[in-house]
Amino acid sequence: MFLFISVTGRTRGYVSFEYAGLFPRPIEFYKPECMKSIFVSVALLFVTGVLVAQPGSKQAPEGFDSPKSDVQHGKIDTVSYTSKTVGSVRKALVYTPPGYSKSKKYPVLYLLHGIGGDEKEWFNNGTPHVILDNLYSERKLEPMIVVLPNGRAMKDDAATGNIMAPEKVAAFATFEKDLLNDLIPYIEKQYPVKKDRQNRALAGLSMGGGQSLNFGLGNLDTFAWVGGFSSAPNTKVPEQLVPSPAEAAKKLRLLWISCGDNDNLMSFSRRTHEYLKKGKVPHIFYVEPGNHDFKVWKNDLYMFSQLLFKPVDQKIFSEYTYLGFPASTNIRSAKYPQVLPDHRVVFQLKAPEATKVQVDLNRKYDMHKRQDGTWEAITDSIGEGFHYYSMLIDGVPVADPASESFYGMGRMASGIEIPFEGGDYYAEKDVPHGEVRMKRYFSRASNSWKRFFIYTPPGYDKSLAEKYPVLYLLHGGGEDERGWSTQGKTDLIMDNLIATQKAKSMLVVMMDGNVGAAGFGEQALRAFEAELKAVIPFVEANYRADSNREARALAGLSMGGLQTLHSGIRNSEMFGYLGVFSSGWFAGQNELSGPQYAFIKDNYSKINSNVKSLWIAMGGKEDIAYENCKAMMSKFDELNLKYTYTEYPGGHTWPVWRNNLYNFSQVLFK
Repeated sequence: MFLFISVTGRTRGYVSFEYAGLFPRPIEFYKPECMKSIFVSVALLFVTGVLVAQPGSKQAPEGFDSPKSDVQHGKIDTVSYTSKTVGSVRKALVYTPPGYSKSKKYPVLYLLHGIGGDEKEWFNNGTPHVILDNLYSERKLEPMIVVLPNGRAMKDDAATGNIMAPEKVAAFATFEKDLLNDLIPYIEKQYPVKKDRQNRALAGLSMGGGQSLNFGLGNLDTFAWVGGFSSAPNTKVPEQLVPSPAEAAKKLRLLWISCGDNDNLMSFSRRTHEYLKKGKVPHIFYVEPGNHDFKVWKNDLYMFSQLLFKPVDQKIFSEYTYLGFPASTNIRSAKYPQVLPDHRVVFQLKAPEATKVQVDLNRKYDMHKRQDGTWEAITDSIGEGFHYYSMLIDGVPVADPASESFYGMGRMASGIEIPFEGGDYYAEKDVPHGEVRMKRYFSRASNSWKRFFIYTPPGYDKSLAEKYPVLYLLHGGGEDERGWSTQGKTDLIMDNLIATQKAKSMLVVMMDGNVGAAGFGEQALRAFEAELKAVIPFVEANYRADSNREARALAGLSMGGLQTLHSGIRNSEMFGYLGVFSSGWFAGQNELSGPQYAFIKDNYSKINSNVKSLWIAMGGKEDIAYENCKAMMSKFDELNLKYTYTEYPGGHTWPVWRNNLYNFSQVLFK
């Protein structure tokens, strides 16, 4: 008896181990960095003799569904049972595993078909008996009985005629009673099965996937293992499907949701996944290559069945998926970049003539070339929210043609949005929405045409007698007036805050902070001050803006934070609120900061009186402006300047600044 561990040379990196006498073939584990967990699992196997379900290869291997003459075979029988629900005798297929014995007790998987099938659909098209026989031969399954019923619970249950007829569709819902009250009692009377919920599983494809989710999650005292393969529109909306996420999380041993990446029904699986993720219900969301067909569903059965009726480590659920979702920042129809459930990102680029390609996403990732000239890389787990990135082709940084481009880093660059559980505050929701409008104006300060973007809140064009407070919101260096509306998602943040009455209805003016003078010196700051003083009266002349100091706020990130510190504090009679995000006067540069502190020293009483809130926020110690801000606040303390301070981890990035806007807006005009 021996244990062999090896790292294979596959593109995405696998670790495999072979335990002579137990596993006739290597079992593969994704990610080399998972070695520690593998050693722990193997040790558990030696000590307890219990095989813990672990992620193997991400897809079924070639030949998994081909009959083999050198393996033991299970048996398929047709059974008839009396259905009081339907008022007729109904049929089902029952698969018993190789070595089946009436002296043993078995767990049961109930496996459901689609809208166009019957009890024979899986048998004729999915060959479950072949798939399961082969898995048993490799000792990858816990022995189980599999029941394949007819999920169309009506007297004429044949899959003939108009399968979409209302009475036939309704019969799929009726099957819940037939399953619970007639079929399960019959199986448990006729076969040696374990009769508790821990030993019952329910899964199905398409219409049967919707049934499995509806019936399984609706009867958690009956089923502990539930799987939906490419679930159809009959799947209940998530709030009805799982009204109590806490109860589901407690009772479920495994919830599996899968779908092919080209399946037009993906939206039903995805909405369920997103709701479960938000509700912290552990589950596997398995996205695989394919459409709405048996190639996908056979692979699902292969993957799902290996997990059943074994100890399952929920911490590794996110490692199961084969594919991710195209990023929301991709151009239309672009499949890559893809964001995986654990927030790793898969990038692809077609560059057959290139000799070296990298992805520059805060750090550089080498891409690997395929025979067709496509380069691919998988990153580490990426933090929440929006991030700039570039493709480096033989050392030259270019925008990814598969991604939307954004003005940042002083040029048009690619950007990627990483979803996360806490991003609900800038999600698109069914709430009243405002508008982001673009307005051109001639700047007397710079003697040139310029523009700003302005957010008008819901109801602005109807409440014609109402005047609104105004937040002037400034971008950072290397960006422009587009930054806060696109990268910053200002309109969605404000819409959601206003809808929940957490923020006042307000105008938000996003102006261009790039003025003629370069850099952060006094000349550049004064040039911006002049521009700001030109924009404010233009806004108040063209929009219903309240011109009182208490109804005016100024805030900015990074460079915009310096502009806020300079123009806001020197003109405190104009602003009731100031917000400084990831910024601070440069420590050790007395030529710049000295005059600012001198002004505060002479005017701190007036500033404290005028400014209701000087709100300072940083992205934690990893923020590049952290030390400057820390030194500045020490000086403010010395000068008796009042302020509030908060941190949100994430460094000098848009995820931090979105959160800053979300929190600062709730302070304003109250």
